[in-house]
Amino acid sequence: MLESRRRADIPCGLLLAALMLAGRAAAMPAGGVAVDVGHTLTAQGATSARGRGEFEFNRELALAVVDALRGRGFVVGLINEDGRIPSLQARPRVAEGADLLLSIHHDSVDAEALRPWVWQGRTLHYNDDFAGHSLFVSRDNPDTARSILCARAIGARLQRLGFAPTHKNGRRRGYADRMHAVHYYDGLAVLRHAAMPAVLFEAGVIRNREEELLLRDPARQARMADAIATGVAACLRHGRPADDEAAADGPARD
Repeated sequence: MLESRRRADIPCGLLLAALMLAGRAAAMPAGGVAVDVGHTLTAQGATSARGRGEFEFNRELALAVVDALRGRGFVVGLINEDGRIPSLQARPRVAEGADLLLSIHHDSVDAEALRPWVWQGRTLHYNDDFAGHSLFVSRDNPDTARSILCARAIGARLQRLGFAPTHKNGRRRGYADRMHAVHYYDGLAVLRHAAMPAVLFEAGVIRNREEELLLRDPARQARMADAIATGVAACLRHGRPADDEAAADGPARD
């Protein structure tokens, strides 16, 4: 409570400036990967079938991705771990110097497709018709080609390890690569304001009751993070899709 009062005494502009300076102090060194935790504590994003905010899903997977990337020798910066970043534009600014910005999210469905159910005495909403991951890039990003290549590499490796994509977003977003569920989403601020290649990853549909539980499983999060990190390595270090990389490595591992 005392901390809240102290912050309330600081003019809003000064508080945002302080937050931005803190973000810049943690700016990425050249050659690293910036991993962005989508949404914030006050704007949690989608709500799961069991009432959990998307931000918590995003943070858990982002931490696993950071570990997997560091295990491959990448310098990694984690953006918005505390959920207090001041703006969408602040995310790519904090990522300055990175070779890739990867924004972690979880998907939902349109409101009209939701159905009510009761979970632990609460009436919530779900949709079990859609599941799976998808990836997004922007044609307004200064390096769209590399963004698509990295998204393709991540998508290919995920499918190689048995993760199935969703194509529900194809109704609204054009494909950059249909096979690997890579879509164009030109207006997304985190993608188009980035000075480096940028990919937004939707890990799965948290309104789906079964997939929600899978997405909360730490072992599955680690496997998904390993696939993402392998795709990033294939893109940034070898410049080829992860399906080609996987073929050189031998049979897929479950």
